[in-house]
Amino acid sequence: MNDSIALRAEGLFKVFGKHADQAVSRLRNGTDRTELGSGTTAAVIDASFEVKRGEIFVVMGLSGSGKSTLIRMLNGLHDVTSGTVEIGDDTITDIPAKKLRDIRRKRVSMVFQHFALLPHRTVLDNVAYGLEIQGMTKADREAKAREVTEIVGLGGWEEKLPSELSGGMQQRVGLARALAADTDVLLMDEAFSALDPLIRREMQEQLLELQSSLGKTIIFITHDLNEAMFLGDRIAVMRDGRIVQIGTPEDILTDPANDYVEQFVADVDRTRVLTAESVMRKPRASVYPTSGPHTALKIMRDEQLSAIYVTKRDRTLVGWITDRAALDLVRKGVTSLESIISEDHGAVSKDTSLADLFIPVVESQLPLAVTDDRGRLVGVIPRVTLLSALGGEADGAIQAGARPDPLPTDVVDQALEAAVDSGSIDAKEVQ
Repeated sequence: MNDSIALRAEGLFKVFGKHADQAVSRLRNGTDRTELGSGTTAAVIDASFEVKRGEIFVVMGLSGSGKSTLIRMLNGLHDVTSGTVEIGDDTITDIPAKKLRDIRRKRVSMVFQHFALLPHRTVLDNVAYGLEIQGMTKADREAKAREVTEIVGLGGWEEKLPSELSGGMQQRVGLARALAADTDVLLMDEAFSALDPLIRREMQEQLLELQSSLGKTIIFITHDLNEAMFLGDRIAVMRDGRIVQIGTPEDILTDPANDYVEQFVADVDRTRVLTAESVMRKPRASVYPTSGPHTALKIMRDEQLSAIYVTKRDRTLVGWITDRAALDLVRKGVTSLESIISEDHGAVSKDTSLADLFIPVVESQLPLAVTDDRGRLVGVIPRVTLLSALGGEADGAIQAGARPDPLPTDVVDQALEAAVDSGSIDAKEVQ
């Protein structure tokens, strides 16, 4: 398997009841699962996907869609009727029970919806349980358990029993136990569904925080669309046992594969899913610090801009200038832009959510700059583009921050003609 792939599922079927193999053959030939007859239930039908190392892959669907059955096939808790599951270089389908147990201990761990803690063991002993099963010495497993317990925010609670903890704290113990095992893949089956909304959001945020530092490969099952959109690097949407679409949250929201997915995402808060990268446009123009005020004015005149971004030749964003400031330099005979470059460009990163763009867009005197992780200008977001992405919801606060109009063309032309007459600029530059 490719080193970048942590888990691969190929053609997975899970049929409960009579004549399972015959049912798989019928399903492959186009039979609907409702036509299989009484006593035969197709829970998962021809599911195939890959999970990259270090990503959070969310499987989302309503009750009965097959998502929980699917996740139990990924660690062998459910036998596979047909198909294969590979974790790293190990195939976990159709292997002896002892080998499967060994793979589970080393390759894949699981966090359950209802915590599954041992009630008579302390927090520390619950966290260390998987390490005990692996045969680690008591001193080593307790040291590892204390380290992970601290990571999930339960330092000082090591000697408490599960009954002494809140629901959120109990789920942290379950998460710590899975992290302590240090497996390649972490499966989370509706892990936060039993928590109240505030604690649930807190756990979601902590999971992302842990992921940023630990880089785990996580397969997360949920029926909650907002949770899927918040957590997932990619999302698989299931319906009636089948995966109907796999994509990024943005893909799912902006390009649903069918009417079912479109209806599923209809009520999603787009401002929390779409990012600057999804709505930005290619910059119309920019200038270099060495371009000089004459060139800057010409570009702004041609593009009908009142201001323009200044970048280095590798597109690293330096700042911005206005046409009025450039015109003042022309009149003074100054040939460098350095003195008028404003460095407070207020650029945002490509992954900034739309919800966090409103204030920067209002405050920016230009279409808002978008930069990559190297600080290079990769796009801009005009206000009208942001409003269009939200369905044309005009807002008084947005309108109140209107940008200054560009200088009249004749004013710029007169200044450039004067510069040509004085010999400070070549006539070819203003053609």
